[in-house]
Amino acid sequence: MVDHEKAPDPKVGAALRFLTEIVAWVAAPWALWGWSPWAAIASLVVLIGLPTVFATPGDKANVIVPVPGVGTILLTLLQFVVAVVAAAVAWPAWLAVVVALLVVAATVTQIPRWRWLWGARLA
Repeated sequence: MVDHEKAPDPKVGAALRFLTEIVAWVAAPWALWGWSPWAAIASLVVLIGLPTVFATPGDKANVIVPVPGVGTILLTLLQFVVAVVAAAVAWPAWLAVVVALLVVAATVTQIPRWRWLWGARLA
């Protein structure tokens, strides 16, 4: 099992992370739709489905498939990278810059959580 100490997650950090996830959920299909509607739909399955199914105990209340903390860190980084890249592809430059700034702010606020997650291992 994982150390059941609850992950540090200040409200601002959680809000910025969630806002970044929403941007990724919107921007990825928007960027991919012209290339392939199937890829656009698949992006939603990946971006919403993977973090829903795979989570670190203590970081999320309901865990379907437990993963070590590094798995949750990687899934969060995937969301952040997709938000920046998809926004740059799909939207005007000024909006892509706003998204990049959001991701920087979200990343900074995630550092305490990621430190905790880095030490969260499955037994």
